[in-house]
Amino acid sequence: MRDIKYWIIVASKDHVKIGVKQGVAQACHGKATPLKRMQKGDFVIYYSGKETFGKTNKCQEFTAIGKVKDDEVYPFQMTADFCPFRRNINFFDCEEISILPLVNLLDFIPNKKSWGYPFRFGILEINQNDFELISSLMLKENS
Repeated sequence: MRDIKYWIIVASKDHVKIGVKQGVAQACHGKATPLKRMQKGDFVIYYSGKETFGKTNKCQEFTAIGKVKDDEVYPFQMTADFCPFRRNINFFDCEEISILPLVNLLDFIPNKKSWGYPFRFGILEINQNDFELISSLMLKENS
């Protein structure tokens, strides 16, 4: 049996809300390869640096958390010229939390002064301890 992996996907908060409502994840502007790294049973946390895609309004929060539902990565035709890849996710009822109080505690952020650097590729694998710290603050007690 393989080990469960823990992922952070970076997306604007407005896009995360749409994905949660639809029960899907997209990453890296719709690329399939990052999603193929995940497997059924892995956990996903969304980090939103911005409130709105294409705008500069900061968010700096973890905005959604869920579990990869199956092994399927599939294309979804959104518009005539945009067909991103998706994964099905069981999202949990959660609280959005600021990253700022956690920066000094998270292992995936080696340089605390440049804490946003790990998010530059749009997806990253994190360790179980970081996942448990973030998820313990996001998940409601009655979930």
